[in-house]
Amino acid sequence: MSQPEITIRAARPEEYLLLSEFGRRTFEVYFSAPNTPENMSAYLAEAFNPDRQAAELADPAGVYLLAEIEGELAGYAHLHLGPPVLESCELAASALHANLPDSPAIEIVRIYADPPWIGRGVGPALMQACLDTARSRECDLVWLGVWEHNPRAQAFYHKWGFEKIGAHTFMLGDDPQTDWIMARQMA
Repeated sequence: MSQPEITIRAARPEEYLLLSEFGRRTFEVYFSAPNTPENMSAYLAEAFNPDRQAAELADPAGVYLLAEIEGELAGYAHLHLGPPVLESCELAASALHANLPDSPAIEIVRIYADPPWIGRGVGPALMQACLDTARSRECDLVWLGVWEHNPRAQAFYHKWGFEKIGAHTFMLGDDPQTDWIMARQMA
């Protein structure tokens, strides 16, 4: 099967409802099975409520990239300029501060593809756009958090040059979970 033509563009402020619904739906599809309904519901209500999406879209340190196929949303990435939160990382402080003490950094907060498009080029197109954004913003480091029980995502990030540099706690409702901090330097 041939790869579809994927268009990447910046999200517009008025698309906050679209992002709220899409983010909620994709997060729930990927992460509901291993988590309790109560914790999932609490997290979805906090992370993907329309007001929060509108505020994130309005944040000048944030970037939302949409992947579209034939005009339909197939995935998105949310980036945020700023360094990793080192105090909550077990390895990051020494790994990052030794090499990049005050270097500009950007976080990939979320990168999701709609399930029907997994394996069809949406993830790579979004990741390339994330790295291009990091270059255009003159960032020396791109970093992200990935759930320790998500080997598929870890392998995807590793393929793109990300290495585990630490871990931190991610709260899903009232359930503390471990996210790996993965990073790559921009060459």
